[in-house]
Amino acid sequence: MIGNLEKFQGELAASGFPPLVNKLAGADFRGRIATRDLGPLRLVSLDTPESACIGRKRDASDGEHLAIKVMTRGQTRIEQGRGHAELGPADLVLLDPTRTLRFESTASAHVTILVPRRELRIRPTQIDRLIGVRIDGSHGPGALVSVLARESVRSATEFREAEALRSAAAVIELIAVALEARLGDEQPASDERLRDRIAGYIEARLADPDLSPPGIAAAHHISVRRLHRLFEDQPLTVAALIRRRRLERCRAELTGSGRTVTAVAARWGFSDPTHFSKLFKTTYGYNARALVTNNRARTTRTGTAGPEQDGGHQGSR
Repeated sequence: MIGNLEKFQGELAASGFPPLVNKLAGADFRGRIATRDLGPLRLVSLDTPESACIGRKRDASDGEHLAIKVMTRGQTRIEQGRGHAELGPADLVLLDPTRTLRFESTASAHVTILVPRRELRIRPTQIDRLIGVRIDGSHGPGALVSVLARESVRSATEFREAEALRSAAAVIELIAVALEARLGDEQPASDERLRDRIAGYIEARLADPDLSPPGIAAAHHISVRRLHRLFEDQPLTVAALIRRRRLERCRAELTGSGRTVTAVAARWGFSDPTHFSKLFKTTYGYNARALVTNNRARTTRTGTAGPEQDGGHQGSR
């Protein structure tokens, strides 16, 4: 969408961006904005003239998302937190929409990925060190994020719902890798290494109904108390991390398969269907059964459309 300054700012705000004051914008301002959703991610493509903008500090309640800004054309200088980033094409930077922001740019194009803060699973102290810091988009994990950001804007509408959720999870994981790599050559503390091993152990055993803090502690030769202390400064406790990751697996499977809620819940460690249904609705705001119903409706429509159409073979199974 192309618009003047007023329309552009309205679209920007609707996309989840903080209000910005552009000191160089005049009556001839013209900007282009396009928004796409990919699972829990929002992708915003911007094309703007020369700009000098200020974004004021916002209330913490507006901080559900963090933003990964990827340059595709032009040059931008950004200041946020303790960071000062000079960005060229392909470079990226992590921004916090709740913090004061200043930037100056040539006529430029960029893609911003709005990521739910909880999905990145990066500690607040690490985020503080990364905000406003340039990440090289020419090689390594930064280059992969840069390419994915640009390609995702063009192709996000082509994903089925289950594909979008899984693709978004992969993008989020790659962003986390790029951010962690940017922290430098610092060796992680022993606690961090142990916590990473525990997170991997949990991820590999989510389907085990007996997965629990006592078993995890025993497998890593530590006490349950030590286990809980390792996760004290993390967004989620050990039990909450297990529960969240199991729910995410259930949601993805219910969206993309024809299995029942009870079967999917049991597969991912929830032995009580009633408890699972209540927990799912509390977490996502809608019933798990709604995903099954929607999936069946799509399958029925696809099946009646004929096997030559995309998804027709799935509808016949």
